[in-house]
Amino acid sequence: MKQILESLIGVNDGAEGLGRRSFLKGMGMASAGVVGVGLLAGCGGSTSPGVSGAAATLDQQILGAAKIAEALATTMYASLIASPLFGTLPASDQAYFNAAVNEEKFHYDLLKSATGGTDAPLTYYFPTGMFTTSGSGPATTFNTIVTLEEAFIAAYLLGVAQLSTPSLKVLAAQILGVEAEHRTLAKVTANDISLASSTGLSGVAAPNSPPNNVVFEQKYGVTSLDVVVAALKPFFDATAAASAGYTVTETFNPNYTANGSGLSGTTP
Repeated sequence: MKQILESLIGVNDGAEGLGRRSFLKGMGMASAGVVGVGLLAGCGGSTSPGVSGAAATLDQQILGAAKIAEALATTMYASLIASPLFGTLPASDQAYFNAAVNEEKFHYDLLKSATGGTDAPLTYYFPTGMFTTSGSGPATTFNTIVTLEEAFIAAYLLGVAQLSTPSLKVLAAQILGVEAEHRTLAKVTANDISLASSTGLSGVAAPNSPPNNVVFEQKYGVTSLDVVVAALKPFFDATAAASAGYTVTETFNPNYTANGSGLSGTTP
């Protein structure tokens, strides 16, 4: 986690259960998907006609980095669902992550279609103790989830600023909103299993209650695509993962469908 923080901070030099399940059921994933596909179609796949070569290239680079982030998120949530830790979570909280993994995969499929149909890396690495129930395992899991969701939020804020067309900017904002929901829901669940605080991109432990503890979503110093890629590299590059001390690996299945594990490989 330290490597991510160093990459992102200072870069500029300067019935409760029933209610939650009803909320998740009403998220409108299908209708949001139709809007997203329409946006990309309106952009001619990834950019509108007449967009300059440099702008189109930057669009593809941003969308490509976002595609990796969504594959990583899908793998992370599917790994959690397949792990012993998942069974210790309240049933209402489990519903959060069953919804989240499908949302992330939907995002991935949309971004894959916008980047030539090529898949993201298939193997992802996580900090030691991720997805385990003993010792600091739960804290490691939820600190990582909150950290990555905050990184995704920052990356999509970059997209809103730098993508070349209004349609792509709106799409980035749409996905950003869902990632912000995931951050909040992770903090709700962490609090439900008696984790009083979580440490995200700020590097400072923040209370999990209330979970919606930000007035504006933050950029954490993310001003360029290079910063995003460097921050995520330990999660998909074996050398960077070893340097960061990560030991847990999971394999992403691009053919994952809703209600499937979407994984192969080992789970701790």
